[in-house]
Order: sequence, then structure tokens, then C-alpha cells
Amino acid sequence: MSVELSPMILAIFLPLFGAIVAFLMPRMAALIGLGTLAMTTGAVIWLAHEVLVTGAVVLPLGGWGAPLGIDLRADGLSVAMLTLTSAVGFLVSIAALDSLKGADQVRQRQYFWPLWLLLLTGMNGVYLSTDIFNLYVMIEVIALAAVGLTVLSGSRAALQAGLEYMYASILGALLFLMGVGFVYLQLGRLDFAGLSGAAPTGALVAALALIFVGLALKTALFPLHFWLPAAHANATAPASALLSGLVVKAALYIVLRLAQYMPFPSENLLTLVGLMGAGAVIWGGVQALRAERLKLLVAWSTVAQIGLIFVAFARAGELGLTESWKAAALLILAHGIAKAAMFLAAGRIKDEIGHDVIRDLDRTPIRPTLAQFTFALAAISLIGLPPSLGFIGKWALMEGAMAAGYWHWVAVTMVGTLLSVAYFSRVFAGFLRFDRVRAPVGEHQGWALADAAPLTLALMAIGLGLLAAPLLSFLEIGYPFGVAP
Repeated sequence: MSVELSPMILAIFLPLFGAIVAFLMPRMAALIGLGTLAMTTGAVIWLAHEVLVTGAVVLPLGGWGAPLGIDLRADGLSVAMLTLTSAVGFLVSIAALDSLKGADQVRQRQYFWPLWLLLLTGMNGVYLSTDIFNLYVMIEVIALAAVGLTVLSGSRAALQAGLEYMYASILGALLFLMGVGFVYLQLGRLDFAGLSGAAPTGALVAALALIFVGLALKTALFPLHFWLPAAHANATAPASALLSGLVVKAALYIVLRLAQYMPFPSENLLTLVGLMGAGAVIWGGVQALRAERLKLLVAWSTVAQIGLIFVAFARAGELGLTESWKAAALLILAHGIAKAAMFLAAGRIKDEIGHDVIRDLDRTPIRPTLAQFTFALAAISLIGLPPSLGFIGKWALMEGAMAAGYWHWVAVTMVGTLLSVAYFSRVFAGFLRFDRVRAPVGEHQGWALADAAPLTLALMAIGLGLLAAPLLSFLEIGYPFGVAP
């Protein structure tokens, strides 16, 4: 397969060139962005077909493979993440056409598309990289674009949140880079193949710790979550959907990959990861119960859901990591789709009624019923109710934990589920009550372009649960979890 015709090359460089052109031609940015997304999605479909037919695909850039050169690699897991990014990103972009059409949003429209395409470049690069220095470069590209999207609204709260995000991102990147340096000093190479055969020396364990803490900052794992709620709650609705639905998934994916190739973690380290995840589940749930604004509640639920994914890493102990990774992968996909739908729906509710104060949701005579229905569908997957993909991920988590005798992780999962039911019920109560309305109740009539995208995503979050078996089979192509399925 020639480099010029490689779908992996196209998946990375098409959005990069699209970002440059969209920046240089701001009046045509939306058209350029949608065209670039369509072509990138075509490249991902092409790559998915190759992986489905031939298994894992490896491309040595410039004809020089690792360790002297750089390899790109696609297997079932990486293609699933590429597909998640393309599908969610395309639908969020459709919603952005409507939500950013105001006369006072010219600057937001001007910069949204190049920032989003630059973000797409970094995420696709993460999912195809097999070199930890390349991963560092790509997560920095992601951080640069993500901070820009955070401050896009220009409000004081958004600027302050973006500054906190930037500080956390810089610190996380420095820790990650220090870990990369330790790995190179010990091994003289940075590719995954070189990592997999390395003996777990003290220096490599230190490198793993630095890399993990850096990624924990990027994913906002408790207690390093301080930047996420404000950043996600104060960004525009399309930006929030991208930040929560996609950006944190890139760092989670790196954790998933490196857990396979870096020195095998001890049981104590896995327990610590699980405890941090449990802290996120409980603290994020409690803060969501206390949140006064709808988008802030959704942001705190992201903290809790990220914690649940880290519980999935730890839930089966050292000997059951392969099954843990599968549960984590399902939860990552489920959360990415449902959370993007929820943030877009929350943005529509705020646009329709003029605010997102939870206690006053039932005071308005305007009822944006389609957005409310979408929010409820997304909540079904995030709570983990059947037949959603979120339910399949939670079931895989608890099934393996019970089989291994780790009942404490089952208890954490159940506590997180009850908390999610509690804080989402606060919102549902506002949707369903009419007794405090002092005017004739009206409804948002008809469709808007911004309604179609979140509804489609919410339906995907539910429907993919019915396709969990073939989805798992596809995820296992190329043995991304280290063993044959």
C-alpha cells in the first residue's frame, strides 16, 4: 500500500490541511469544515474495510519502520475510536451550523472550524500512533485546539476556565514528556514494540508513574479534575460536546494502550487506580447533585463517568486486565456518544428557554420537548439502563468483577449508578412538572437543525447496545488487548 493512497495518512493530514484553509478563508470555513469532515470520514471507512478484511494494518512512514522510523497502526480498537470521532464530530458540526448562526457569533464561527479540524488532526494521530513521543506531540495538538474551543464564547467565566485548562494541560504534558525521556534513556527507543519486551526496572516504573499522572491530569481523574467542570460548563454547546465527548477519550485511549505495552502493573497500582476512579464516581456524583446549572451538572457527571472507566481498568485485578480493557473500551465509546448528545441537548434547552438553571426549568411556559427527550435518552445510556451501550459496558465491568471476587468494585459501580439516577432525576422533574407555570404552556414546535444531531447521537447510544456482540468482535481485530479473543 503506497503512502500517497493510505487512508491512515489521509485521516491525519486531511483535517490538518482543512484547518489551515478554514483559517485562511473564514467566510467559507463551515463549507470547508464539512467537506473536510466528509473526506476524513471516507478515509476512516476505507481504513475500517481494510482492517475488517486483512486484520491489523501497519504503515511505516517513508518506508522506515520502528525503531528507526515511525509506524502507523490500525486495529479494531483504533478504528472504533476513529469512527467515534468522525461520527460524533460530524454530527456536532451539523449542530454548530445552527447554534453558531447569530449575528453576534461571527468570531465564534470564524475560529470554531479551524480549531475543531486541528483537534481532529490530533485525535486521529493519537489513535494511529505507535510511538510515545508521537503521542506526546498529538496530545499537545489536541490541548492547543481544546483550550481555544473552551474560550471561544469570550465570556469572563470561559476565559478563566480556559486558563485553568491550559495550566493543567501544560503540567500534564511536562510530566508525560519527562516519562518519555526516562523511557528513552533506559531503552533507546520509544515504539510500542520496544516497550513490550522491556524488564520493569525502577526507572521504567518511574516513567510509567510520570506518564500516568500526566494523563490523569489530561483526563481529569479525581483528585486532578479541578479544571474540567468549569471548562466544559462554560464553553459553547458544540465545544462542550467535543471536549467531553471526544477530547478526554484521547487520553483514556493512551492509558488503555500503554497499559498493554509498559511494564506490567502491580496489584497495588491497579488498586490505587481503582480508588482514584471510585473517588471520581462518588465526588463527581455528589457535586452533580449540588450543581445549580444544567451544563454544570452534565460536566460533573463527566468526572464521575471518567472515574467509572478507571474502575473498569482495575475491576478484575492483575490477572484479568484483558477483560477489564474490553469493558473500559465499551464505556469509552458509550460515554463519548451519549455525553456529546447530552451537551448538545442541554445547549438547545438553554437556547429555547433562555437559561439552564435547574430549579427553574419547570417555571417556564416554553417546553423544548425534543431536546428534553434527547437529554433523557442520553441519560439512559449514562445511567446504564438496558438496552443501551452504557448498560453493556457496565454489565461487562460488574460481570468480570463478580467472577474475580472483587465485590468492592461492584459496589462502587452500583453507588455510581444510584447517584446518576439521583442527579438526572433532578432534571427530569423539571421536564415533567407543570404546576408552577403561571402562563399557558407552549412547546418548541418543529425541527431545528441543532435538534437533529443530538437526537441522532442519543439514538446511537441506545441502539449500539443491541449491536454489542459484533462491536466487541470488531474491537478484538488485531488483538489490541494482547491476547486472542
